[in-house]
Amino acid sequence: MKAVLCSSFTGPADLRLGEIDEPRPAADEILIDVHAASVSFMDQLMVSGLYQMRPPTPFVPGTEASGIVVAVGDEVTTFAPGDRVACSSWTGGYAERMTAKESKSVRLPDGVAFAAAATVLHNYGTAYYALVERARARRGETMFVTGAAGGVGLAAVDLGRHLGLHVVAGIGSDDRAALVRGYGASDVVNYRSEDLRDRIKSITSGNGIDVGFDNVGGAVFEQLARLMKWGGRLMPIGFTSGEIPQLPMNLPLLKNYSIIGVFAGAWAERFSAEAARMNDKLMRLLADGQIRPHIDRILPLEEAGDAMRAVANRTVQGRIVLKIR
Repeated sequence: MKAVLCSSFTGPADLRLGEIDEPRPAADEILIDVHAASVSFMDQLMVSGLYQMRPPTPFVPGTEASGIVVAVGDEVTTFAPGDRVACSSWTGGYAERMTAKESKSVRLPDGVAFAAAATVLHNYGTAYYALVERARARRGETMFVTGAAGGVGLAAVDLGRHLGLHVVAGIGSDDRAALVRGYGASDVVNYRSEDLRDRIKSITSGNGIDVGFDNVGGAVFEQLARLMKWGGRLMPIGFTSGEIPQLPMNLPLLKNYSIIGVFAGAWAERFSAEAARMNDKLMRLLADGQIRPHIDRILPLEEAGDAMRAVANRTVQGRIVLKIR
């Protein structure tokens, strides 16, 4: 079968389309005919050797996909051949077939397209876990999202709107303002051209941010740490700037705010039943039109490297999807 192969941790330029043997599902796994796979920043980090884990090479990248079940392992009870599903896995999505854990897969409601379904579990799963499970965000609170036009950031904007939050979207380019406003941002701040401190103080009447949802890290996180409200929750989600920030701990001490780590993938591994319930809820929200994943473009499988380079170069709004069938 056709698959994209990563043979060394040298980045998207060295990915190659090749032929590999079809995978076989373990007892707790399903085998899927992949129709669509999304391209995430995490995928780009993985093939560049910059992620927290390094799979043995060669491996097939791709952490999220959707398609049709063709076989199930002996212990699988939730799915059967013919079911339409979305799934997440650390690797395997950029191929004609992949395996995924039963616990990390979800049945698609009628009418949900494969392309949209392939963009939900990572983006919206991270946002939901952060806002609902970790921050316990409450209607009317103010949330600031950095990297708000990216995949996870835009999902946080969209879900924040759904939860009744006052969403402030942080972007690094003015051409992304219309998109984030269309997804529910009440205010937009370009932290590359505007004074972030002055804008946040103006937007919040000097009160600060209840929920900080940071995808960027570096200097932006350090500024945000000085703009939190008493009792707020500041969440490091990722470090797309490439810089892991260091924080003077007197800042959360003086305002009694919390710094809450968010690693949704690790949570899903440890609490698979809770994660499965979350995935079911997200798919119902998608089917009901309550959330609206944004697809930047759809590309063929052989252009996976180009898709990853676009992600790395910050030219993607929402997600790129690879069409495989």
